[in-house]
Amino acid sequence: MQKFNAKNERIKRRYLIRLTNAEGKHPATAAQAADALALFEKSTGWKDFSTLHEEQALKFRRDLEALRNAKTGKTLARATIRSRLHAVKLFFLWLSDQPGYRSCIRRSDYELLSPASSESRSSTSSKESRFPSFELVRHVILSAPALTHIEKRDRALIAFALASGMRDMALATLPIGKVNIALREIDQDGQIVKTKQSKAMATFLFPVGEDVFEIIAGWVAYLKAELLFGDDDPLFPATNVRRGDAGGFEAVGLKREFWTNAGAIRRIFRERFEAAGLPYYHPHSLRHTLMQRAYHLNLGGEALKAWSQNLGHEKLDTSVNSYGRVSRQRTGEILANLANQDGPAAFEPPPPEVVAWMKKLTT
Repeated sequence: MQKFNAKNERIKRRYLIRLTNAEGKHPATAAQAADALALFEKSTGWKDFSTLHEEQALKFRRDLEALRNAKTGKTLARATIRSRLHAVKLFFLWLSDQPGYRSCIRRSDYELLSPASSESRSSTSSKESRFPSFELVRHVILSAPALTHIEKRDRALIAFALASGMRDMALATLPIGKVNIALREIDQDGQIVKTKQSKAMATFLFPVGEDVFEIIAGWVAYLKAELLFGDDDPLFPATNVRRGDAGGFEAVGLKREFWTNAGAIRRIFRERFEAAGLPYYHPHSLRHTLMQRAYHLNLGGEALKAWSQNLGHEKLDTSVNSYGRVSRQRTGEILANLANQDGPAAFEPPPPEVVAWMKKLTT
């Protein structure tokens, strides 16, 4: 059976280039779209995209329902099915406006790639986010060993992740010269640092404790004075690995190279959390930790907005909705405390800046 369609490949290439260049999508998003389109082509027997009709769309839905995860053997999660349907639908929406396809592709056909409303609600329903407490992360940092080059780097990495709230790929590509220790400022240059959607951001270290800041400052000084690293070298250099005398590979220090992906950062988090007798938490989960810290500090409107902007969000509701969900346990504690308060003080109106923000959300 044919497993390749040259015409399809050419139009897919145009679309994927558009995603990453014209629309500024992350390469990972384009890769996911490519995977979804490959599954669709397999479902249709690699037929020309211009032959799309409702039976192809319905068969693709059935094939996704029957598909099983190669590692677990289980059927795909509802959210995975929904995202793949959506990726293929967006492709055909774009394709329907391209020369040579306008008269072939009908909206009524590719609309069948939309998940049912009940499936959409189920796959996007909010879940309790799993993240470490602020105190737990500080414990991991302050209890980490720091004798060798690698140990110093690993401890400083987690400290910097907490203090900056940066995403793992941004951490992996951050040069030393983009960190101003005196001002506690970070220049996330989107042309150099792999930020989300290559967005340029000037951010500051969050107040997470002077002891944590001293670890970060000490690491920068160590890189410059002891290892003679320059401003263009990585803040968190890759591990230098070589073949040992016994024939295996062993870590022997650091090299002046950036990590090519975030895999090593996640591994460091796993090892350091497990060494502290704790479960693994993904580096990204520390952004949730920081939003909970903001709640704990009872920040006013302007300070909360500054905190949100420092996470890279233009809108405060992005921080609150994406990272600031109040856990079920905490919700119960808050309501119980309010119920135990005497008199009308328990029901005092929120401060003016919060009222103004809530009005914006509802208009």
